[in-house]
Amino acid sequence: MKVLVVGAGVVGAAITHELARRGAAVTVVDMRAPAAGSTQAAAGVLAPWIEAHSGGLLELGEASLRRYDAFIAGVREASGAEIEYARSGTLEVALTAEQEDALRRDAARHAVRGIPHAWLDEAAVRAREPGVGPEARAGLLLTDQGYVRARDLTGALLLAAGRAGAVCQPGVRVREIVPTATGVSALTETGTFDADYAVLAAGSWSSDDAFRPVAATPVTPVRGQLLHLTASAPLAARVIWGTDCYLVPWRDGSLLVGATVEHVGFDERSTEAGVEGLRRAAAALLPASAAAALKEVRVGLRPGTPDHLPIIGASAASSRVVFATGHYRNGVLLAPLTAALVADLLLDGRAAPELRLANPARFGL
Repeated sequence: MKVLVVGAGVVGAAITHELARRGAAVTVVDMRAPAAGSTQAAAGVLAPWIEAHSGGLLELGEASLRRYDAFIAGVREASGAEIEYARSGTLEVALTAEQEDALRRDAARHAVRGIPHAWLDEAAVRAREPGVGPEARAGLLLTDQGYVRARDLTGALLLAAGRAGAVCQPGVRVREIVPTATGVSALTETGTFDADYAVLAAGSWSSDDAFRPVAATPVTPVRGQLLHLTASAPLAARVIWGTDCYLVPWRDGSLLVGATVEHVGFDERSTEAGVEGLRRAAAALLPASAAAALKEVRVGLRPGTPDHLPIIGASAASSRVVFATGHYRNGVLLAPLTAALVADLLLDGRAAPELRLANPARFGL
């Protein structure tokens, strides 16, 4: 089977690797370099119980998180690359009485569902994270959550996919996808590519007019600005989450601070207001971050959908076109599950139960 994957972010890379390791002949194209879109601005937080408290997104997130240990182990083995990955938990910190009440409600929900967690009073918060700010009142520790370095993961996925025979072609923009009698033809700036199937994993660009009427989606870009700070040593032991930002400490002393949520169309510019707001929010949670150097500001356009759920599955217009887009803030978390769902559908003809939550038909696709 010959498959064209459009998009070489973390989701497209995961799909490419999964298909290639299971025997498909895969080519992945991207109008930019791999991981140069929203993936390069992803903090890589694996936190389904923070991002969603109920509903379909929570179900998808939990299902994908359960796969993560084996997923990372497999990619490390197949690529020979190191991937920074930790399930050291996430700590949500309350700085006000209102925030503390909200965290207590979250803790009660977690208890009902049997989600591993621990309620921490002020002293316990400081015992776990001595660097938190003086206004910290309480915290909620979710022990099974964590993070992965998204660009490292994407590179390792594509390296492993290449070793399995996949071909990556950066700098190739798909102009149109046309169904044929036996598959699809993708018209690009460099020529025509024929395949049995096309997988649309182009993130915010999945709504491009080039894919109409076969595959255009109701995906809209949501800008996120992310700060990459550096210090001589890690400023925290785990992901710290507040109402205005989250902090992801890397082993080398880097600290990611994310992220803004801005509906500004396809504008990938950073702003002084965004940077200053994130730095203030980070300092309130972790005062030492104020002295950390700003290495770079990363900006990505997250692919949002009207119901905040991804779009995964075959197009009604042509079963030869499969969607894998609209992951919004959860592309890194949902990458293992999305890859498995797409590969099962294409290679085995099996529609896994999770596909009902991401069915393109809900948008008439």
